[in-house]
Amino acid sequence: MNHQIAKQIVADAQRTGRGIALEELGGIRERVRLRRHQRATLCTWPFHQLGNCIAYKAQRAGVPVLEVDPAYTSQTCPRCGHVARNNRPVRDRFCCRRCGLAGAADHIAAVNVRRRARTAWAFVSMPDPPPPGGKGDATSARQPAAKGSATRCERPGRKPGRPRPRS
Repeated sequence: MNHQIAKQIVADAQRTGRGIALEELGGIRERVRLRRHQRATLCTWPFHQLGNCIAYKAQRAGVPVLEVDPAYTSQTCPRCGHVARNNRPVRDRFCCRRCGLAGAADHIAAVNVRRRARTAWAFVSMPDPPPPGGKGDATSARQPAAKGSATRCERPGRKPGRPRPRS
């Protein structure tokens, strides 16, 4: 089932020329409190498997994938930025106490995940800073943008390469 869902998500992203943003779902079973009849469903659904399927299918298709922090995505108003627990009066609805924006809670959370992914993507695709001590070399400041997802671009200890001269 997860393979079919992942295949459809990646196909839609590839067709529209967009990336995929996912919430980091690590530790969700420990963080979420559910009613007794919902526990069996949560414990048997493989969140990690779906994320892995999307990641490897997206990599094969050349679609960027970013994982973002899910904290307060369902309690934050995308219009005014107000964060409050009572913005969710009931489980499925969102209603901002400051500006009055209302809608489905899942849709509001998805908009907030998209916004965080766009912000993170701006940092991931930012060009590398020029090496210190570069004098008068105009090409060193024009390095190509990084490609791929945030998890693949964050390589600690990466040595900056020499910029290729432009012709």
